[in-house]
Amino acid sequence: MSDVDLKMEIHLGDNLEILPTFEDGSFDLIYIDPPFNTGKIQSRTSIRTVRDEQGDRTGFGSRRYRSIPGDTTSYADSFDDYLAFLEPRLEQAHRLLAPSGSFFLHLDYREVHYAKVLLDDIFGRKHFINEIIWAYDYGARSKKRWPSKHDNILWYAADPKHYTFNFEAIDRIPYMAPELVGAEKAARGKTPTDVWWHTIVSPNGKEKTGYATQKPLGIMRRLVGVHSNPGDRLLDFFAGSGSFGCAAFEMGRHCVLIDDSPRAVQIMTDRLALACPTVHDSSSASR
Repeated sequence: MSDVDLKMEIHLGDNLEILPTFEDGSFDLIYIDPPFNTGKIQSRTSIRTVRDEQGDRTGFGSRRYRSIPGDTTSYADSFDDYLAFLEPRLEQAHRLLAPSGSFFLHLDYREVHYAKVLLDDIFGRKHFINEIIWAYDYGARSKKRWPSKHDNILWYAADPKHYTFNFEAIDRIPYMAPELVGAEKAARGKTPTDVWWHTIVSPNGKEKTGYATQKPLGIMRRLVGVHSNPGDRLLDFFAGSGSFGCAAFEMGRHCVLIDDSPRAVQIMTDRLALACPTVHDSSSASR
């Protein structure tokens, strides 16, 4: 499938108003990364560097650079009744999932256990397949408790006996002790478990967008490649910086992205420029 055949849609607006406009069972893979209910203002300022012999940073070849702050994105990540906010949106995800489709909910320790009980009620406990732990090792370390360095991703299938799982598409990882498995296995690598070690998006890396809660493409590519097929239709209705959509486009999937932040929609539109996305404005400001 060529890039021009792919349909990419970006919607600005309240996902609870937009989701009912889609037909039942119309998405083969749904992933969402909603606010985590941290009780904080989530923000990030994008940084770019320019050559300056009097700059405060040293780069490759001892060249000097200075940093220039860019735009700041932020939102209030606090809810009085988080599950009341989440429940109708999860019900929509259940309705929209295709018969062989999978749904992934990305949270952390604050709300994931309550969300698991809610999803068991909506999808049915037998539809729960895995809890994936995304582990990383970056940032400050608490001196009062074990530092929190992982997120939780819950996987539910519309049909627990028949769902898309492309084993051959799984990216291989190195053996910890390659000398114990032989040269052939060591060269091939092993498949990951339900604990995925992957760095966060580097604040100074090429992948960064300046979005406060941007997720790495490596995690998104694994989900898209294993749990969908080329030509499938995907959905992320807390799309943020659009990493899920970028992975979908790279791997030949159609994708619908929804977010209520104009800044997020602008970032997604820029990142997916090659996909020529159709942008819909359903926000209250446009009415």
